[in-house]
This record gives sequence, C-alpha cells and structure tokens, in this order.
Amino acid sequence: MSTIKDVARLAGVSLSTASYALSGDSKVSQKTRLKVLEAAKQLNYQKNGFAMDLKKSSTKTIALIFWDLAGPYYSELIKGVQEVTIANGYDLIACSSFGQSSTGMRFLKEKRVDGAIISSQNIDDQAILDAAREGFPIILLDQHLEGDYITHVMIDNKQGGRMAADYLIGLGHKQIGMISGPFSSYASRNRYLGFQESLKAHGLEEQHRWVMHGRMNRKDGYQATKTLILQGDLPTAVVYGNDEMAIGGLEAFRESGIRVPDDISIIGFDDIELAQYVNPGLTTIRQPKYEMGNLAAHVMFQALRGDIVNKSYQLQLELIERNSCASM
Repeated sequence: MSTIKDVARLAGVSLSTASYALSGDSKVSQKTRLKVLEAAKQLNYQKNGFAMDLKKSSTKTIALIFWDLAGPYYSELIKGVQEVTIANGYDLIACSSFGQSSTGMRFLKEKRVDGAIISSQNIDDQAILDAAREGFPIILLDQHLEGDYITHVMIDNKQGGRMAADYLIGLGHKQIGMISGPFSSYASRNRYLGFQESLKAHGLEEQHRWVMHGRMNRKDGYQATKTLILQGDLPTAVVYGNDEMAIGGLEAFRESGIRVPDDISIIGFDDIELAQYVNPGLTTIRQPKYEMGNLAAHVMFQALRGDIVNKSYQLQLELIERNSCASM
C-alpha cells in the first residue's frame, strides 16, 4: 500500500507540498500539482477520507459491511458486534457493498473508519487486500482470503453440509436433494461440497435433478422447491442452503399438499429465530451468529491496540432437532 511519502518521493517534492497538492491547495502551482497527481496515479495512492497521512487520527468508528442487510440472519450477528463496539466507546456503521460506489466500498477505499468487519462475497479480493494495512485491520466473516492485517472468523461450512446429509441418511433416507445458495458464495459452495462428500461416503449417488441453486432467501427457496415438485419425482428428503430457503420450501410443499415430514423431510442451516416457530419446527444446523459477531469485534479491538491475533478463528456448529424430519 503506497503512502503519501512514496508519492512525494516519486514526484520529487516535499511531503508538505505533496499534501497540499493532493488536497487542491492554491499554494501549489498547477504544474507541481499535476506532477504530484501523476505520481499518485502511478502508485495507485488513495487519500484517507478523514485524515491525511501527515496526521492520522482515529474516527472511533468500525464498519460492518454486508452483501445484503436484509434477512433475519444478520440481526443476531450485528448485536454481537454492537455490544463490543459500544463497550469500547466506538460507533458501528452497518452498510451494504452493492457496486463500486457503495458506502461499504468507499469506507474501504478512503479509510473513513478505523477498521472493517466484512461478510460479503461481492467485494473483489484485491479491494480487500489493498485496504488492509497496519492501523486498518479487516475481519472476514465466513470467507477466506490470505493477506496481511486480515483475520478470519469462520465456521466449517463443509462440515455443516456433511452433518445435514449424515443426519438424514441416519434416519434411513437414500434419495436426498439439495437446494443450495449460489455457488459463487464461499459458504454455499462448501455446504454443497459437504453434502456431496456425505453421499459419497455412504455409497449414495447424487441425483442432479434434485440439486438446485438460488439466492439465500425465502423467495428463491420457494421457487426452487416449486420446480422440484413440478418434476414429479421427489426425493424423500431435502437439505436447504439456509433456513430462509427452507421456510420458503415449507410454503411450497404446503401449497402442493405435500406434508412435512410425513411425505418429505427437510433440514435447514443457520437456526434463525423463526426456525422454531414455523409448523413444523425446522430441524437445522445451528451456526453461532451472535458469537461470531462478538468474537470478530473483540479481535478487531485487539488488532487496533496492536496485540498479536490469530490469522483464523473457527466456531463450532450444532445440530438442532425439531419436527421437520422423520425416519423412513
């Protein structure tokens, strides 16, 4: 990551002149200003949004950047982060990362906060690598990217996919489908790979007509389940990429007169609050959402203090049995 000192050196000017030129101060001639701007362009230098490198000051703010702020999954995670940030006298800004001009992307590029906790698959890896540096730590939630000043707080999504399929196979199911999230998502891809591993380990063949992908929301779960039903040849059980998709699937089965779990068993992933209140109660793989946010925030403040932190932390999953699965 280039600094203003690098820009000044390449342009052949003093540090203060480079600072004035980059801020558009009239003290600097147009010729010198253009020379500094050209040097900044060559070095891909980006000015801090709130403070120049000459005098770095803390914003006392942490950014929490999500791909999508909608959905019940994020509420517990945000609560876990918020409690720690408040306790440390910091503000928390939660924002989305849709597009290069989004608030989340500006925070990363311009360092308008002191650090970022990211749970978003649509931010380019290079943008994260460029942003992370000493004094600006980045915590990635449930996604993997190696780089300096980057820490991961994760669950084993592949293990979760195996747990879900293993559970259904243990109940005697041999015809199992999966309605997964997008394969471009690190979490979704690994849950699906875990599902595949379980089938293979038990000598079962994956039936591609029973495997579908969609976005991790109720609508896509509903639509994918409708497509599954229209094929006319249902599996005896379905693993869903998350609880929201599974709840959409419940509605699709109900509309078609297909009873869960009498006619088909389903299992979700996440254990959102609604999972226990739907009828039947949703069996699911619980991931510790509050704990993930809480740990990420603790690690963030350790990094800001200059403490040594691990490169990766992994939280445990848990099978939550309710009433949406039945033995064969």
